[in-house]
Amino acid sequence: MDRNVVTATVLITLILLVWFYFITPPLPPPGEGPGADSTLVTEQIPLQAEEERAQEPTLQAAPPVVVDSTTAAAQTGEARIITVETDLYEAQFSTKGATLVSFELKNFKQFDQETPINIVDTTKVGSLGLFFTTPSSRNVDTRSFFFETDLNGDVIRLDEGDDPATLQFAVQVGEGRIIQTYTFTPGSYEVGLSLQQEDALSFSTREGYDLFWDGGVPFSEGDHETEAIKTASYARAGKDVVGITLDGENYEEEDVRGSVSWIGVKNQYFAAIVIPSGDTRGAELIGERFGELEDPDMREDYEARLQMPAATGDVDEFRLYLGPMEYSRISAYDLGLYDMVDYGWDFFEFLTRPIAKFVFIPVFNFLDNYIPSYGIIIIIMAFLIKGAVYPLTKKSYRSMAQMRELQPKLEALKEKYGDNPQKQQEATMKLYRDSGVNPLGGCMPMLFQYPIIIALWQFLPQSIEIRQQGFLWANDLSAPDKILSLPFEIPLYGDFVAGFCMLMGISMIIQMRIQASPSTNPQAKMIMYLMPAMIFFIFNKWASGLNLYYLCYNVITAIQQKFINKSIEAEKKLEEEQGGPRKNAKGKAATKSKTNGRSKNGRSNGRQKGKSPRVKR
Repeated sequence: MDRNVVTATVLITLILLVWFYFITPPLPPPGEGPGADSTLVTEQIPLQAEEERAQEPTLQAAPPVVVDSTTAAAQTGEARIITVETDLYEAQFSTKGATLVSFELKNFKQFDQETPINIVDTTKVGSLGLFFTTPSSRNVDTRSFFFETDLNGDVIRLDEGDDPATLQFAVQVGEGRIIQTYTFTPGSYEVGLSLQQEDALSFSTREGYDLFWDGGVPFSEGDHETEAIKTASYARAGKDVVGITLDGENYEEEDVRGSVSWIGVKNQYFAAIVIPSGDTRGAELIGERFGELEDPDMREDYEARLQMPAATGDVDEFRLYLGPMEYSRISAYDLGLYDMVDYGWDFFEFLTRPIAKFVFIPVFNFLDNYIPSYGIIIIIMAFLIKGAVYPLTKKSYRSMAQMRELQPKLEALKEKYGDNPQKQQEATMKLYRDSGVNPLGGCMPMLFQYPIIIALWQFLPQSIEIRQQGFLWANDLSAPDKILSLPFEIPLYGDFVAGFCMLMGISMIIQMRIQASPSTNPQAKMIMYLMPAMIFFIFNKWASGLNLYYLCYNVITAIQQKFINKSIEAEKKLEEEQGGPRKNAKGKAATKSKTNGRSKNGRSNGRQKGKSPRVKR
């Protein structure tokens, strides 16, 4: 989970608890790989100083060229690059390894809004490969093989509406052959892969083989520190999605046993996913970080391996999804691919994920059909959500208003029974019962809205729909809207001022001033200004779309609060003019008495027929 999210969640929760404390009277009390084989002859890599080697990715080196009678012929040849271009991407394949060496998305740019997004780590010798063991116990990576292709030219172009096209690679390995066939379809980010191994037992063992993706998905956003926390590798076994991230460690690995329905690697917005059509033996996920998290040159390297059973001569089919983490696209597979998107701790996720999937995303997509600006869509969502939770908001503010009316009486009880806590406790509980006010009535409805706040908190920064979408002065709603650069860096805050974040902080101050009353104690007034200051620091580095939402949310809340306060004052004035008793929170007439809590018939107001109502602690 994002460290900033954890910090912000904890701080805001603490601030809310402190705030409610002051506005509410107190209630009564890494493993090693296979060993080296001395019979293997590999390419020699020059030794480097330990300091330099520590900074180099261990997964970045080219696969060793193994001299083996079975594979020797396959490891000689000349590499050739073949380009495949569709309406959505431009892919490059190398005949050395029959592997992807580049996969650029035409409709998406990196943070500079000029360089195309590349799903493939181009520092590698290729992203896709097969790994198997020969009968003489040699480990082989097919990225060292030179494949042949029957394609005459070097380019395949597909326009929208064209039929799918194929690209086939083949290599002779001992007495057998490996044939890899890729299928490309216009208008789709899916690439089909057919893998056939003829006479496989002549060059591999019965243990099977691994189909792997090497290199993860390279960073594409300006804030590598945030993106690194969203970058991960996943596999799905049964109904469970297992993943590794490099939150606090520089190296992680995970072995997944049993049938696996897919493996995938992702960064904040894009993913490479391998989906097998047949049975599997399991999966292995590996992740490694090089450099410190705050280092601009830091990089993360992921490898996902799909462990397949021994080839039987039949064709193994796979689907490769290489594209954006758009919910409408990846949910169409019905394989739980969207579970790769992080929605916080498990404690929150069982609530926040359904809210995002079944409320936010459908509303977002529906409004997108009619409104061209995502900034306006975010504002409309703020109105819709505030309208939906208005009954809770109204109940909360009414309860808080009743508590403010009781405040003088509560203070009087403190003075009267200051030296007798038990007597003060009894008198306080009796006052609550007689007035029909629940001391938690102001905060509980607000806490019920907390899952919605957390869900939006997670959804908007990971929503690719708002990525590089501008609104007003913000060039990218998925990034901070910097309006002023500072000549120095402030811890936690950064070296810039974000416009929507600053306005959001001001809106919180206005909202709290409306909520405060003349009798608000000094501690509550201090919190009234401390909380916006904390939010101002926490949210400055967050996506401007999120700050825009909370800005609108606060403005609407202030308007609602002003309206509710006027409504309460009008009701109070009307009751005073009519001379009738005011109704308590349960709709019953509150009994007025000047005889120490007893009515005219001598009975205690709190001791009517039946059991006395109890206030839940």
